[in-house]
Amino acid sequence: MRSDPPLTLRQTGPGLVHLVSTGAGPLGGDRLELVIDVGPGTDLEVRSVASTLVLPGSSPGDSVMMVDARVGAGASLRFSPEPTVLAAGCSHRMAVRLSLAEDATVLWREEIVFGRHGERPGRCRTRFDATVAGWPLLRQELLIGDPAVDASPAVYGDARCVGSTLIAGPAWDAERDQKGERRATIGDGWATLPLAGPGVLASALAQDTVELRARLERAESMADVYATSWQEKTELAVPQRTPAVDAGP
Repeated sequence: MRSDPPLTLRQTGPGLVHLVSTGAGPLGGDRLELVIDVGPGTDLEVRSVASTLVLPGSSPGDSVMMVDARVGAGASLRFSPEPTVLAAGCSHRMAVRLSLAEDATVLWREEIVFGRHGERPGRCRTRFDATVAGWPLLRQELLIGDPAVDASPAVYGDARCVGSTLIAGPAWDAERDQKGERRATIGDGWATLPLAGPGVLASALAQDTVELRARLERAESMADVYATSWQEKTELAVPQRTPAVDAGP
């Protein structure tokens, strides 16, 4: 595990890592990159100790946050940092490349707040690309802080924050689901959408972060509706690989 300020990694428990901001930012012109590699058969959870405040800087360029994550065979990753706050005047880009092995599992949550209290948000463009065994699972872009977009009641309305969670793995493979429960579930400010591949996307809008988290967790809880039961997963599982020989202690 290796890192440098302003984004520092700290192992805080077995299989648990926290992101710690050890400097201001991201600031305009900063380019930060986080690489996560979850080895086969292992479990990792990544959190953060506080929200990330994106600020304008002296440089005219955008600030950039790139996350490249790979989850190996039989491994699981839970990525759930605190929200990203877009301060007025910032210009930020966020990009995630998530690559899953065929039998890997992930919960990936992102929350974005439109500015600090009483201020308009800066500008932000996010891009999320997830693949499973090399096949596309989710391609999603989001633009915040563009007057043409923000003014439309069909986009954010009067919401002040937005969040989404990708939940993916063999249990959410539509091709193995024999129950036929593949319709979207929609609630007050949230929705749970089954994907064409082995995954579900939970999304929410809200006036504040407390309401956003509650709505997002509600949407995440509905992902169980789309998961096959343990018995079904066992019966419909892909052919088993040849077991490794136990060499003893």
